[in-house]
Amino acid sequence: MLHKKAPSLDLPATGGKIVNLQGLKQSVVLYFYPKDDTPGCAKEGADFTKLHKKFQDSGAVVFGVSKDSISSHEKFKKKQKYSFDLISDEQGKLCEAFSVLKEKSMFGKTYLGIERSTFLISAEGVVQKEWRKVKVEGHAEEVLKALKNLNS
Repeated sequence: MLHKKAPSLDLPATGGKIVNLQGLKQSVVLYFYPKDDTPGCAKEGADFTKLHKKFQDSGAVVFGVSKDSISSHEKFKKKQKYSFDLISDEQGKLCEAFSVLKEKSMFGKTYLGIERSTFLISAEGVVQKEWRKVKVEGHAEEVLKALKNLNS
C-alpha cells in the first residue's frame, strides 16, 4: 500500500459531508476501526480528539472509518464528543482498497471484519506510512510524530 495513490471514492461522512481522499489536497490521517460504540474504538477516537488541534496545526485532517451507518456514526461521534468526522464505508469499498478486511473469529464463528489500521496520506494523495494490527495505547501520538516527520 505504501506510496500508492489513495482511491478516488466519494463516501458519506458525519455532518452531511461527502469525502473523496483525492480531493482534499492536504495530509490525511485515515484510521480504520472495527465498530462504533465499543471500548477500544471509543478510546482510539478519544486519543485522536485529544491531539486533533496538533494534527490540524501540522496540516492534516483526521477521519475515522468503519462499516457502520452514518446514523450510527453521528450518534457515536456526538456521544464521544469527537472533533473530527467519521466516514461510513457500509459497502466496504474503502476497506477493500486499503486491505483492512481480515478474517476474524468470535464465539467459534469466523467473519470478515476490520483490522484496526491507520494510514498517513500526503497532500498529493499518496500513502506515506501505514500501521497494521494497531494497539490503541500511544497510537495517536505515534501517528502525530510520523506526520511531523513527513512535514519536516
